[in-house]
Amino acid sequence: MTDDRVIASYWIETAFPLEDAAASMAGEQSTGTFIRVPGETDEMREAHAARVEEIVDLGTVDTPSLPGSGLPPAGSQERHAAHVTLSWPISNFGPSLPNLLATIAGNLSELKAFSGLKLIDIKLPPLFLERYQGPQFGVAGTRRLADVFDRPMIGTIIKPSVGLSPEATAQLVSKLVDAGVDFIKDDELQADGPHCPFDERISAVMRVIRDHADRTGKKVMFAANLTGDIDEMLHRHEHVLDEGGTCIMVSMNSIGLPAMKVLRAESQLPIHGHRNGWGMLGRSPALGMSFVAYQKLWRLAGIDHTHVNGIDNKFCEENDSVIASARECLTPMFEQPHPGCEIMPVFSSGQSARQAAATYEALGSTDLIYAAGGGIVAHPGGPAAGVMALRQAWEAAVAGVPVADAARENPELAAALGAFKK
Repeated sequence: MTDDRVIASYWIETAFPLEDAAASMAGEQSTGTFIRVPGETDEMREAHAARVEEIVDLGTVDTPSLPGSGLPPAGSQERHAAHVTLSWPISNFGPSLPNLLATIAGNLSELKAFSGLKLIDIKLPPLFLERYQGPQFGVAGTRRLADVFDRPMIGTIIKPSVGLSPEATAQLVSKLVDAGVDFIKDDELQADGPHCPFDERISAVMRVIRDHADRTGKKVMFAANLTGDIDEMLHRHEHVLDEGGTCIMVSMNSIGLPAMKVLRAESQLPIHGHRNGWGMLGRSPALGMSFVAYQKLWRLAGIDHTHVNGIDNKFCEENDSVIASARECLTPMFEQPHPGCEIMPVFSSGQSARQAAATYEALGSTDLIYAAGGGIVAHPGGPAAGVMALRQAWEAAVAGVPVADAARENPELAAALGAFKK
């Protein structure tokens, strides 16, 4: 395999011979169709056909994972699972993320030969960096703007998600910044509704944040949800910038990769990439794509942070998957001297002081945003005690001190452990 090829790996399930099934994947997504057609020369196939690089048989399965799959016309009808690796010459589609996606994940999941097919990982040549800028701020730039080093950034979310006026949102932000939080984000459901217009909300919120910064020297990062049409997002970015904001947020699945590329080219602020809608792509073990593959597309397009769920979260994702996702965000996509495009993973979804030790033990890093909603504002001692408890929990985790021992010396942490049960 050479540097001018895109490599993608898949989990598949099929009743067809594995070599035939893999060949059908390669043909469908490059030069071929179900039959050789006029004009499809040997020279063309040599230059442009996808290659099957590896097939690893994972054994038989009893029943099909998905409905609608077919059976081979003759021979064994035993169904197997396998890992398949394909590669394509980049000359087929150029360094284009939309066309890359059409190639590696286009019609494959609809092929009748498969009762399961999921994209697991991708490896891209550095040529993509000639068109895509990748993250502008990443981990180091986010830390610099938030002035938080050597520990996780402690964050929270505006709740209720919708229904607050701009003034009420600003009042809540005032309580949160006084509590000592590092990062606050709009909920993804709050964008520019008539009850809480974007410009009014951000102006009100930033007045509070600027005043707090003038008094304390700490400028809290607020991720303003500017999701919308491209012209709307660019206007909203300018408004955040004019108000002295230090972060913008966008729902990645709502706007698509081309719009993210445009926003990244114009943005002067970190882009907080929210993955809402991710479950439709990732939840099924037999369909869609892994987060490992998904996040690489968005990192290249220009996000600086993205959500990875959290340990013992309120959703369905297992802890091993959460940690694998977070670790991947911090792993370089390209070898030096090319930029690695590392980004900040955001842990959220039911997080509290209880999960800090397990998160640090599994990830081995403090390069993350630890976003707790109820874990801060529902603390018995109030939001300031909630923030303090999270910091105490993380200090203990990094120091290797059991959380129960640390709680004996820190009443805020002790109260959090009593209030937030698994």
